[in-house]
Amino acid sequence: MAIEQVAQEIVNSGNEAALGTGLYYLGKFIGAGLAMGIGAIGPGIGEGTVGGHAMDAMARQPEMAGSLTTRMLLAMAVTESTGLYSLVIALLMLIVLP
Repeated sequence: MAIEQVAQEIVNSGNEAALGTGLYYLGKFIGAGLAMGIGAIGPGIGEGTVGGHAMDAMARQPEMAGSLTTRMLLAMAVTESTGLYSLVIALLMLIVLP
């Protein structure tokens, strides 16, 4: 509602270029936020699943805890890479786009 009011005030003032610029930046920020928010869902679910299954396996076979911890950390690092890629894309949207 407030965005519509601001847009109407800009149109009434005769400065349509400011409206286009403002909407461009609004879309840029919303896009970066969505890229980061949606990009964080997968790693969150993946790391929770990996950690849960690793704890389950360690409870069943405590003597394998060292090997399982190494493999769990490696799997979490691979899973986290998609979250980092979404962060890079969001930053590129904010910084590189004119």
